Amino acid sequence: MNSTRAPDLSAAFAALSDTTRRAVIQALLAKPRRAGELAQAIHMSPPALSRHLRVLRKSGLVVEEGIETDARVRVYRLDPAAFAPVRHWLAQIEELWEEQLLAFKQHAERSGRPRGPRS
Repeated sequence: MNSTRAPDLSAAFAALSDTTRRAVIQALLAKPRRAGELAQAIHMSPPALSRHLRVLRKSGLVVEEGIETDARVRVYRLDPAAFAPVRHWLAQIEELWEEQLLAFKQHAERSGRPRGPRS
């Protein structure tokens, strides 16, 4: 069940705002898993986990797929492309801070103030 809609930054952050959903993401970083395996890995009941998986699927961060040998089995995996808007946004924030720190460093060097304790 691949989603073809473009990843949405707000949906990604909303999905990632929950501790349980971040635990699911952590578990899926290692390998794709079935819902039962995920529930066991994060110590949660399957019905409770189901609600979190729904949010993660809607955000596009997690993809649900069937397996050829048994159509009843659903396997969940991360969709790395869905994390691109998050990475891009964080890169913009990091660039802003780097510019600010560089400007501060240049200002401090121009002012020529001593760096050690005053006597």
